[in-house]
Amino acid sequence: MIRLFVPNDLAADTGIVLGRDQSHYLANVMRLKEGETVALFNGRDGEWSATLHKVAKAGVAIHVHTQTRPQVPEPDLWLLAAPIKKDRVDLVAEKATELGISRLWPVFTRRTVMSRVNTERLAANMIEAAEQCERLSVPEMTEPAALDKVLSGWDAGRPLLFLDESGSGQPIAHALAGMNPGKLALLVGPEGGFDEAERAMLARLSFTVPVGLGPRILRAETAAIAALSVVQALVGDWKLGPRAS
Repeated sequence: MIRLFVPNDLAADTGIVLGRDQSHYLANVMRLKEGETVALFNGRDGEWSATLHKVAKAGVAIHVHTQTRPQVPEPDLWLLAAPIKKDRVDLVAEKATELGISRLWPVFTRRTVMSRVNTERLAANMIEAAEQCERLSVPEMTEPAALDKVLSGWDAGRPLLFLDESGSGQPIAHALAGMNPGKLALLVGPEGGFDEAERAMLARLSFTVPVGLGPRILRAETAAIAALSVVQALVGDWKLGPRAS
């Protein structure tokens, strides 16, 4: 069944007129007709079954009728990542959504090559990934910020695992095994890695944990996906704290 993320409140016997892009997708790409069914979710009210009530140029009108899944707590897992080239950062946004992050936060480091981030495109990629992987929410997209600014305002109650390509960090599996259940964040550097001053700054902070992913130097996008995969495999939704409502 086709799934769509909508901003509207969802409840039984309510009507929604979809926007231009979603209306075009249903009517012209998927060629759905009146009376056919789709699934809707908004990150708050669970998943609902809805029927196409009217297909018109002005927009597709949908009638919401039955909840198929209730909203459940989801993990409070953030990914902080230095911006990389377009195709690669799009891949990170897509796969990180599938792997359960609750927030994507681009972070500028000293060796970050990219100077701009298209947050609207990344947000759209995460919506599409959430629709396809059947999760009930879409990760929050946070505006890019410099690493030192991010760290200065950090909540010390959220451990920050940073991927240390120098090899001095402990294996990520060991770090995760020693942590109490709760919220968590991962920090992935740019293609050239963190510089020595940044690595020293991170190591001094009480809430950071340097971790490694093995002996090989990984691309930034590979490191992000691999680290999130390890987190989900070892601790998963049952140990990560629920995201804030």
